[in-house]
Parts: sequence; structure tokens; C-alpha cells
Amino acid sequence: MLVLEMVPSVLSATLTQTLNHCPTIGIGAGDGTAGQVLVLHDMLGMNLGKMPKFVRNFMEGTGSVRGAMEAYVQAVKNGSFPVNALHAW
Repeated sequence: MLVLEMVPSVLSATLTQTLNHCPTIGIGAGDGTAGQVLVLHDMLGMNLGKMPKFVRNFMEGTGSVRGAMEAYVQAVKNGSFPVNALHAW
């Protein structure tokens, strides 16, 4: 497994295709990886500073931590997160 953090989306997609025997997990690396990860505190909007570019607050509009987690899973599965233009380099 290879974790790609803040890697340009074009490069992460190329690595994912080239290393087809090695799953890639992206965090700020675009939608071309085999999977996604997001720090729980970030996805809940519970950070103390500026929100990193690759973060989306999934707590907004859900009302619960469970709802936020379900929204995150659904967004990754249906391809609405991450959006390369918004969440990747």
C-alpha cells in the first residue's frame, strides 16, 4: 500500500495505473487513487486553523458524527469527493 499525500492528481493517477499491484490511498492527491483517507477531525470541521485545500467538512448538514462519516463514505463511493479542481494539487 502506498499513501499519497498532497501529490499532484495527474501524478497520483499515473502511479496508481503503473503500480497496479500496489493499492494507492490518496489524501489531497485527487480522484485517481484506489482509495481515499481523510483525518476525522478535519472531515468534522474540528480543526484549530485554516482548513487544508483537500478537506471537506462532512459534518455540515448532517447533525451527527455518524451522519458525517456516512456522507463521506457515500461521497467517495459515488465520486463526488474528492473533486480534483477543489481538493487536489
